[in-house]
Amino acid sequence: MVPDAAFSSYYGEPVLNRPTWKPVDIAGYLYLGGLAGGSSVLAAGGQVTGRPALTRVAKLGAAGAITLSLGALVHDLGRPARFLNMLRVFKPTSPMNTGSWLLAGYAPLTLAAAAADVTGRWRLVGAGATAAAAVLGPAVATYTAVLLSDTAVPAWHEGYRALPFVFAGSGASAAAGLTLACAPPRQTGPARRTAVLGAALELGAFRLMKRGMGLAAEPFEQGRPHRLLRAAEALTAGGAALAACAGPGHGGRGRALGVVAGAALLTGSAALRFGVFHAGVASAEDPRYTVVPQRERLRARAG
Repeated sequence: MVPDAAFSSYYGEPVLNRPTWKPVDIAGYLYLGGLAGGSSVLAAGGQVTGRPALTRVAKLGAAGAITLSLGALVHDLGRPARFLNMLRVFKPTSPMNTGSWLLAGYAPLTLAAAAADVTGRWRLVGAGATAAAAVLGPAVATYTAVLLSDTAVPAWHEGYRALPFVFAGSGASAAAGLTLACAPPRQTGPARRTAVLGAALELGAFRLMKRGMGLAAEPFEQGRPHRLLRAAEALTAGGAALAACAGPGHGGRGRALGVVAGAALLTGSAALRFGVFHAGVASAEDPRYTVVPQRERLRARAG
């Protein structure tokens, strides 16, 4: 009988082309989009519950984050016209095209909401823009997970079921971190609860995602991605624990706890996005993560 062939690829070359996206631009784009989407939801909650300081921080955070996110995307594309060209058609089956339309509608809403709050004018328009941005916010925070999962990159594609939930939790914890760091403790009740829930969703969904990915989960446990993701886990869990203790009943200590918790949550969310990005690049460079799962699926079908 012919023995099983040892794993190899054509001249040892990668099966997939390595993603050519710039790490700072695209990982930053992923992070800032999550921060913006989560902030819009918090802004609407603050507006409804009468927390003007929290509302203003969240509105400004959403407007600033989505502006920087678009800037990072355009910088990676090279020319603004390339982004505008994606709006020439509407293709619901394309995450990139759908995301472009989503950003084109969402960004002006966040800017209108922030401008109305800062100037004190057009309050009705600002309230409507805040509500509309909150409706689109969850999609803005998670569509990038769908975008990554739609590629052939193993560490991204194999996590397609759970990655949107990971990004949703990460965006929520980042938005909570921003408001905890910048708003007075007496108004940050929704942010504290969001920090705890967002951290639980992010960390829980990420563990479930890795458990169901098989071999493709290896890049998350090696090298730079592993270090970033361990830091993200520690910062997010620690930030959520501090957020739970950062209420107004602690006086000046509560304010300090809020700032530290906010910084930890913001940094942890960024570390998660960069870790996921670098893990995907590593999985594309090693042909084993593409070929071995394919062979296993073929054996399973044949059996």
